[in-house]
Amino acid sequence: MGSIFGKYFRISTWGESHGGGIGVVIDGCPPQVPITIEEIQAELDRRKPGQSDISTPRKEADQARFVSGVFEGKTIGTPIAICVDNKDARPSAYDEMKVKFRPSHADFTYQTKYGHRNHEGGGRSSARETIGRVAAGAIAKKILKAVSGIEIRAFVTRIHNIEAPFFEGVPTLHQVEANSVRCPDPETATKMIARIKDYRSKGDSVGGLIQCKVKGVPVGLGDPVFDRLEANLAKAMLSLPATKGFEIGSGFEGTKLCGSEHNDTFDNINGEVKTRSNRSGGVQGGISNGEEIYFNVAFKPTATILQKQKTVDLEGNDTQLIGRGRHDPCVLPRAVPIVEAMTALVLLDHWMADQSQCKSVDPAIFS
Repeated sequence: MGSIFGKYFRISTWGESHGGGIGVVIDGCPPQVPITIEEIQAELDRRKPGQSDISTPRKEADQARFVSGVFEGKTIGTPIAICVDNKDARPSAYDEMKVKFRPSHADFTYQTKYGHRNHEGGGRSSARETIGRVAAGAIAKKILKAVSGIEIRAFVTRIHNIEAPFFEGVPTLHQVEANSVRCPDPETATKMIARIKDYRSKGDSVGGLIQCKVKGVPVGLGDPVFDRLEANLAKAMLSLPATKGFEIGSGFEGTKLCGSEHNDTFDNINGEVKTRSNRSGGVQGGISNGEEIYFNVAFKPTATILQKQKTVDLEGNDTQLIGRGRHDPCVLPRAVPIVEAMTALVLLDHWMADQSQCKSVDPAIFS
């Protein structure tokens, strides 16, 4: 089972939703990076449950602790282990799911593939696994900011069929965190929150879109063919629970244009090559071109709903199931920091690859 992500800055996440805890081991982090548990916690607090009246009522402080790899406030170059203990697990809420498959969950596929599963909250298939990604992403963000001034900001742009107007530039953290739905347009955010509450009152759920923008990315991150930057970003985003789509730059709308309309033409501005437009989304030929990177990630409605649905049991018999437990009526607000974390992990991995592989070698050393 694949639980490792990255080549140079590698993470391995572990743990189950209602087990003893969740965590991550980070390998490849350079030494002497100043990092505190408070910096990790700040990102985890944006992801944790029970933070607003439109999220799951599960109460977890998600308090992180370093187990290894950090000494006197700095990384020491060894594997960094971060652990978060589960405090508010209620596995009994999932007793019925032991023999009944939840629609649109991993229950059926997991059981069929492995022949055995942890039915309590989905076990390893639960979005609670993303705690490890966010913890690792906090370190990756700090390194990217220090070495290249890279800033990453994700935010909600659509809930159900309510869509925010296009946001010019990159919103500030304050603008994104100003409301519980994490949409930087206040008027739209109010409508989104009302829509989520409306569907929650019906025992239903809604999905939507998250946009991520990245500024300060240098030219040259990514490779042609299999390690294209946008391909690795797509894999990272589609590895997240509940994701159903990824598009970068003009995305699917760009297919409606002809080449003369879609091409990003170049200008030389004070000795710096820039593009007049950015339909490429900051990536051309699999390599960053120095422009702002932006992409959208689609999240489906939360699969667990408090309505009776048709399903089957372990024996294949027809039955019915009403979702139980504590769940988000919409996953998007809490997914914002997860999207940022995965973006940081991809960009740092490519930055480290660029530093180690793509520098010129003086031919004189071979003479």
